Amino acid sequence: MSVAPLNQPLAVMPEPGGPQPSPLHVGLIMDGNRRWAKARGLPRALGHKAGVDAVRRTVQAAADSGIGWLTLFAFSSENWQRSADEVRDLTGLLRIYLRREVGTLAKNGVRLRVIGERHRFGPETVAAIEAAEAETAGNTRLNLTVALSYGARAEIAGAARSLAAEVAAGRLAPDAINEAMLARHLATQDMPDPDLIIRTSGEQRLSNFLLWQAAYAEFVFLDVLWPDFEAAHLDQALAEYRRRVRRFGVGSS
Repeated sequence: MSVAPLNQPLAVMPEPGGPQPSPLHVGLIMDGNRRWAKARGLPRALGHKAGVDAVRRTVQAAADSGIGWLTLFAFSSENWQRSADEVRDLTGLLRIYLRREVGTLAKNGVRLRVIGERHRFGPETVAAIEAAEAETAGNTRLNLTVALSYGARAEIAGAARSLAAEVAAGRLAPDAINEAMLARHLATQDMPDPDLIIRTSGEQRLSNFLLWQAAYAEFVFLDVLWPDFEAAHLDQALAEYRRRVRRFGVGSS
């Protein structure tokens, strides 16, 4: 897959055990829309709509905090198993978001990029995604990546298939394959690995999100449903991250 280069230099790994700066790349698992709606006796669709409002707030807060990369887990490959009505509501909200927000993203210096199996959303949505990516391609303040119909295991399997094809064609020796080479075949090939992954709703799992890339990420789990997520919650997670000591496997001594 050919991916245009991003607009900021890759992260430099901090010294193990040294002072912890703010994270350059934050991944966010947005969880709790349906529970938010159920708790209020509202239709699921209104929970997802409130979740879109939280996305708007969070993108602005991330840009204001100086975060260079923000990756949002918006729709997993497993979400296709939900009811047809809910999938239709989610895809409709996606198209509305792209139409209404792309101007604001461009104005605020945010570059939008989508990873995942975008073709599964149909030609109308794919066209809206491509238009939004093109309109924001020159922005440098914040690289916003939205994971849609994304699953990390499928991503890794796809990278393995690409490398296997190179071997089968005689263009690559099997013993030449290493971690860096596999990473270059992932959807995030031109991005730094996430420093921090946040999950809302109180759940404490990755749910097939950036499994390869999160090998040395810090995790913060917040007991707040996604539609209620505010800039203050992002600040809370960032403060917790700064208190951590990242050792990258070198030990505690």
